Amino acid sequence: MKVSIDLTLSPLQNDYEKHVIDFIKALRNSEFTVLENPLSTQIFGDYDALMPFLTKQIKTSFENQEICVLTMKLVKTDRSSYEPHF
Repeated sequence: MKVSIDLTLSPLQNDYEKHVIDFIKALRNSEFTVLENPLSTQIFGDYDALMPFLTKQIKTSFENQEICVLTMKLVKTDRSSYEPHF
């Protein structure tokens, strides 16, 4: 089953940029399709492969921060080729 996941990592500390960059770099270095914009990062792939990968990356990120919020939206379809029609 293909999924699309929208992620927003919000470290609640002064050195937040480093943590966001490290998280995005880990996503980029994966086998999955990753798209970025100024507000969030999207990752696309097979559910059974993507979820264990994300679980590991989220845990690593959380272990390196004192306080952090991760917002995640999960859609059951691959939206990586979405093009606006307006």
